[in-house]
Amino acid sequence: MNIFPTTELKFSLVDNQKETIERLNRRTEHSDYLTSQFTDKSFRGTINGSSFKIISSTIGTGAFCVMTGEILFKQGHVKVEIHNFFKFLLSIFLLFPIIGLIMIINIETEDFTPTLILVAIGQILIIRYVFIGLVFRFISKSSLNRLRDVIDIEWIKN
Repeated sequence: MNIFPTTELKFSLVDNQKETIERLNRRTEHSDYLTSQFTDKSFRGTINGSSFKIISSTIGTGAFCVMTGEILFKQGHVKVEIHNFFKFLLSIFLLFPIIGLIMIINIETEDFTPTLILVAIGQILIIRYVFIGLVFRFISKSSLNRLRDVIDIEWIKN
């Protein structure tokens, strides 16, 4: 079980490799730091030869997902994962039920029951699969659609 979701997709190029990389270069603001800023480009990040590491330039949600991939001759691949900064913040958010449970145990009240352990586990699962999972699914889908539109690719079904 992964703590944080990732998505890996393969795609085929409509044009050739050179034109696809040029199109991605034109629509990417080159930056070593994957942070959101106002720009007229579609992406921010780095492109080294045929490989790339970019985020969407959408303010507010663009930096949540990092897309890394490579554009080969007729096809390529992209991996979408949560930005490391957001992984850190979400890890703290996932620890809240455990911290609450430890606090209840340390206070030594008569209100503690073993079912609170199951409640804490349930809260962690809800945070992971409902909140983090759904947010990742929507934002990554938006970023991947933007990538598809910019570099003119077709997704390959597994």
